[in-house]
Amino acid sequence: MKKILYIASICLLIASCQDLFEGVNDDPNSPTSAEFQNILTGAQVGNIILQSGETARRSGIFAGYFTGIDRQHLGFNQYTVTTSDFDDLWDDAFVNALRNAHVAEQAAMDEGISGVSIGITQVMQAMAFGTATALYGDIPFDEAVFEVENPAFEDQVTVYGKIQSLLDVAITNLQGGSGRPSSGSDIYLNGDAQKWIQVANTLKARYYMHVKDYSSAYAAAQNGISSSDNGLYAPHGTGQDESNLTYQFFAVYSRAADLVVSGFMESMINPDPVASSDFTNYRGNAKTNETGRYGYLFESKAIGVQPNTTDGFGAQTASTALVTFEENLLIMAEAGFRNSGFNTGLQHLNEFRAFMDAGGYLTNANAANVRYDAYVALDFANGGMENPDNVSADDALLREILQERYITFFGQVEGFNDIRRTENETVVRVPVTPNTGSQLPQRFIYPQSEIDRNSNIPNPIPNFFDPTRVNQ
Repeated sequence: MKKILYIASICLLIASCQDLFEGVNDDPNSPTSAEFQNILTGAQVGNIILQSGETARRSGIFAGYFTGIDRQHLGFNQYTVTTSDFDDLWDDAFVNALRNAHVAEQAAMDEGISGVSIGITQVMQAMAFGTATALYGDIPFDEAVFEVENPAFEDQVTVYGKIQSLLDVAITNLQGGSGRPSSGSDIYLNGDAQKWIQVANTLKARYYMHVKDYSSAYAAAQNGISSSDNGLYAPHGTGQDESNLTYQFFAVYSRAADLVVSGFMESMINPDPVASSDFTNYRGNAKTNETGRYGYLFESKAIGVQPNTTDGFGAQTASTALVTFEENLLIMAEAGFRNSGFNTGLQHLNEFRAFMDAGGYLTNANAANVRYDAYVALDFANGGMENPDNVSADDALLREILQERYITFFGQVEGFNDIRRTENETVVRVPVTPNTGSQLPQRFIYPQSEIDRNSNIPNPIPNFFDPTRVNQ
């Protein structure tokens, strides 16, 4: 895993370096060097590639969001994967995102910069580690960012614990308030320490959810992202190389014919009984109108239903969700339910619904097509609108929360993480079915590049259907 990074090459993959670096030294109250600023920006670009590029699309196929219909993605849809299929995705995590964030931290330290800038780089490292261990299981941690020929792999549970410790250190650095990066170099939150602290706490909650520590997840989320303005989003522009990655895949490049939205995902929010793949799946009811969300996420094309690249989810300049207010609300709902019971879960679900009823993250929706009225306990009682099959009220509520998480995480890795985390909860889980055979995918497999170069690769090497430690 010994690799040398080049920030410039990352910029060419997704964004115009000239646009991204514009104004990096405009803050006279916090003069930090161009070297650190440029590395920080490049690291954040690398994180965009990891979180919203092919890793997210591949996760989407395995989570039932997408159906691969041609070329390599058809093979992925049929669960035909080889170790070499994951070479580039491993590099996206450990080089483009993680290594760059670590180098940014080292550059800041070398230049005598402390506080907020260091905290930002540590949150980004934690996020890269969290995505990698969720997908691959055991991964290198202590030796991952150093020039070690054969970095040691560490147990997934241990890695999650170290991620939590890293986020704690990051929060302490962010709370110091000094050392804010110059204006424009932090392309996510422009160095706003309080927003980064909230993002770090939501990430803590996310990773506690991964390991099923719901009480800790609930506690962390209470200090998490408090409004949509404080979320972490990937910015995009009008230049071809700085466009939204979903737009680049589905609207610009020839690979658009490879993928369509799955019939299952589409049918959950398609309000048209004629056009729907299976209208019995539609989640709308007297209190819920999903028309606006459907139009935000999807559009019909000759090849089938695909992400909306015109004016919605995948539009050219649409920001991409990385860590958001809506995720934090839904962590509060699920973890609150599991930790404190029905009333707490319902309270937080209704907070999410109130957010959505006001437009939420639906940037193009007409208010007439959006309705998310508050639920009451009777809606989940036997025969209620959210319990037509007469399961327990607790199961009906948890099922609704998990469905809401699934839809909200469309296009994100977290949907795949949720599917695996809840697979054994047969009554409440989102009923994604295997595309072929009887097993759902359980992990990304280790890449051939790592198998060839690292003698510490786990032995035996787990296969595609072996659950990771936290999902056993």
